[in-house]
Amino acid sequence: MAATAQRAPRGAAVLPRRPVGGGAAPTLLLAVHGTRGPRGTAAARGLARAAARRTGAPVRLAFADVLAPDVGEVAATVDGPLVVVPAFLAAGYHVRVDIPGQLERAGRADAVLTPALGGDDRLVTAAARRLRRSGWRPGDAVVLAAAGSSDPAARAEVADAAARLAAHLATPVAQAYVATARPTVCEAVARLREQGAARVGVAAWLLAPGLFHRRLAQAGADTVAAPLCPDPAVADIVAARYHAAVRAAA
Repeated sequence: MAATAQRAPRGAAVLPRRPVGGGAAPTLLLAVHGTRGPRGTAAARGLARAAARRTGAPVRLAFADVLAPDVGEVAATVDGPLVVVPAFLAAGYHVRVDIPGQLERAGRADAVLTPALGGDDRLVTAAARRLRRSGWRPGDAVVLAAAGSSDPAARAEVADAAARLAAHLATPVAQAYVATARPTVCEAVARLREQGAARVGVAAWLLAPGLFHRRLAQAGADTVAAPLCPDPAVADIVAARYHAAVRAAA
């Protein structure tokens, strides 16, 4: 891999590369969804910096949707081995179709694409931690609020996350969605009220602040957890995905 610094397209983050094991590490390209909200973009940049500290690798940031540069545009500027870590909570359309397509169009089909982040139990622990910090207490009902997807496999991953959170909290957890899928978060909260819940807490299965997280405040719950970033677990999992890919390619 070339040792010289690379020019990033506008909006891409370039973090200093440090030698690992006597040579330059493969580049980690952090692929995020993208949001027009500055706080969400700032959270993505913070995650990229945290991943760089944990891996010692050069880290670049790209967007699968909404913002530029996209994953392919950034990948095309990277010399040498490339590991793409999709910062998504489920392997929906963006992870399965958009990101691979962008890489292929950029001539970087050789890049290693890791799994999405949501299957790691550390994220469930982080979601529970942030739910408690929001004021949730044992005995309150719980809704796990995800962004939503038309992909049945992605919705199944949300259901699995809700089941794992229920086991962690030792209480039932209803899954719901901000958009695209049903039940909506408002519907799930209302249903729990109808079933006799005195208090309802919403656990955010969302990575960053933005429009979707703001909508949770309108769902009628008593407490709403913060999004998962900047909980350290998120960066830990990004680093773990990167290191597993590097080991597998060695």
